[in-house]
Amino acid sequence: MLRDEELLAWCKRRELKEKSCDIIAEVRSRGPTRVVGGGRNNVSGRYPSRKMGVTIQFESHRVELPFIYEMEHDSRVLEYYDQPPSIPLVYNAKNGRRLSVLHTPDFFVIREDAAGWEECKTESDLEKLAANSPNRYQRDSEGHWRCPPGEAHGTLCGLYYHVRSSAEINWTLQQNLHFLDDYLRFNATPLDVNARESVVAEAASQPGQLLSDLIQRMKGVASRDDIYFMIANGDVFADLTAAAISQPAGVHLFANAELGAAFHCFDVARQSTGPVHAAPGKSILWNGRVWRIANVGDEIITLVAENGVLTELPRQTNQDFDWRQRSRPAIGEQALRTGEEASQG
Repeated sequence: MLRDEELLAWCKRRELKEKSCDIIAEVRSRGPTRVVGGGRNNVSGRYPSRKMGVTIQFESHRVELPFIYEMEHDSRVLEYYDQPPSIPLVYNAKNGRRLSVLHTPDFFVIREDAAGWEECKTESDLEKLAANSPNRYQRDSEGHWRCPPGEAHGTLCGLYYHVRSSAEINWTLQQNLHFLDDYLRFNATPLDVNARESVVAEAASQPGQLLSDLIQRMKGVASRDDIYFMIANGDVFADLTAAAISQPAGVHLFANAELGAAFHCFDVARQSTGPVHAAPGKSILWNGRVWRIANVGDEIITLVAENGVLTELPRQTNQDFDWRQRSRPAIGEQALRTGEEASQG
């Protein structure tokens, strides 16, 4: 959790108004405003959060709990609170009657770049709610669920309001977070330095190799549990959204997340028949290394490596790579750092 001075600095960076800061302070100072209970088809419970230092309530193990796992292991989520103080929603009912109701969202979340309320529901429930209350729940032109009265209240407060649908849940990621949870929680004896360096060196020597192959080659040097602990701790990288760690024969391993992202772009490019576009700031995997595009000239593309080394390639090389902007992986608090952070470890 953030210390008071860290929260103050965060609010200043976000240029939040006093009203927004007061709302955040109230959420942080109060406990949950209600005790949740399960229904006939749901199992409620409490999740012991390391990030928050308290147990977090969930009303459904199919919806709220998966989102709790994501927030717990997403380094971009700084804090999250269940059952925050209620907020007013004002909207027209289906019959045109003006309604004003008090609503308790599932969570209040402080992220790196914003803070606000998040309401989690199953896709089927949202479909029913949208049919009965089309001015409260609706899809936008891109198919995303929205709550206009919640968003209106958020805007007035300088905060956001998001609807989270069960359709967003990546169940492969959920399986992996469950699998690695013990490694994240377990206060293990520090890994032997030689074992760690050997695993990292092996992962770097063959980017994208199968986890099962690395486990086999590391016998006598690092145990399977050592390697899983390194994945959980961010010492080596596996895309937790792509394949189940419990089935290592289907998992590709990399020395860091940056290399994994570039390798993925290159793999997509090999399968793509469409046009590709070079632009400064985008990254590629070339000659076994990660590079960023520094400049695109009429005949030459200038690349810069992670260590600052520059190189120039003929413009026609552009045909061999996917130059799309890579996205930052949404990965764990300790476990899933970006490649730059991992390489510094």
